[in-house]
Amino acid sequence: MENPATNSHKKGLLAGFILLIALSAGFIVLVSILPFGGGSSSEKIASLGKDKIGVVEVFGAIMTSEETVKQIKEYANDKSIKAIIIRIDSPGGAVAPSQEIHDAILAARQKKKVVASMATLGASGGYYIAVAADKIICNPGTLTGSIGVIMNLMNVQELMGKIGVQPMVVKSGEFKDTGSAFRPMTEREKKVVQDMIDDVYGQFVTAVAKGRNMTEEKVRVLADGRVYTGNQAKNNGMVDALGGMEEAVKLTAQLAGISGEPALVRHVEKMLWLKEIMSEKMTGKFDWLLNEVAVHKPGVYYLWSMN
Repeated sequence: MENPATNSHKKGLLAGFILLIALSAGFIVLVSILPFGGGSSSEKIASLGKDKIGVVEVFGAIMTSEETVKQIKEYANDKSIKAIIIRIDSPGGAVAPSQEIHDAILAARQKKKVVASMATLGASGGYYIAVAADKIICNPGTLTGSIGVIMNLMNVQELMGKIGVQPMVVKSGEFKDTGSAFRPMTEREKKVVQDMIDDVYGQFVTAVAKGRNMTEEKVRVLADGRVYTGNQAKNNGMVDALGGMEEAVKLTAQLAGISGEPALVRHVEKMLWLKEIMSEKMTGKFDWLLNEVAVHKPGVYYLWSMN
């Protein structure tokens, strides 16, 4: 016959285990609905009765587009949101993601007004995104422009020779290893790469010309890769107004016919506070380094880089 004390101990363990599961489940439910770190749903609840403007943030190097495009579409389809601000602080990035975000903004404009607001930097791909908006506003000291395309390559042939490494390549065609770091480019390869760069550059020029209602000839005069201050950009017709986020909100509200102070709705990743506790916040301190590593992947970029 089982010892009563042992039986009581087992029941206590089982009760404790059930209580632990219940508390864990309750904690998960609680943190999923409470506004820890903010969230679009919690901000909407807090701003009931106010007209809303959705804010999409494009910060850092643009290497992917999925999340940004998703947010733009969400705000475009949300009838409670009257307009959208694209808040940009970016040196640009990969060509395709920049184009996908640009196209998502154009699509959103079919439903509501979109304003691009630049912070410290809105260069190259950052500017490519901005020109899709109805209006662009930036600070007088914002760095913008850098209309152009870049591909970073290197040649380590001499270094390989010094350490006794002899690369060997077997390829299916003349241009299969174009851009190899182990040998200089041939003149024919340079021509192929330059033609590709010129084509992607032309796409940038066309986007700016359409977005800013300029001729392509005028855009090409501005599009030699240089950056401009906000003041210079305003004088050149590259932006519409000067000001920070507060002025961007006022301009957006005016365009959307909003009276009174609108509520700003931002998307914040759920459980962000928990990820920060688990050192994601510390990782963020090195985002500049991660961006530099990312943008040196093979490819062509709408990117302002001083390297």
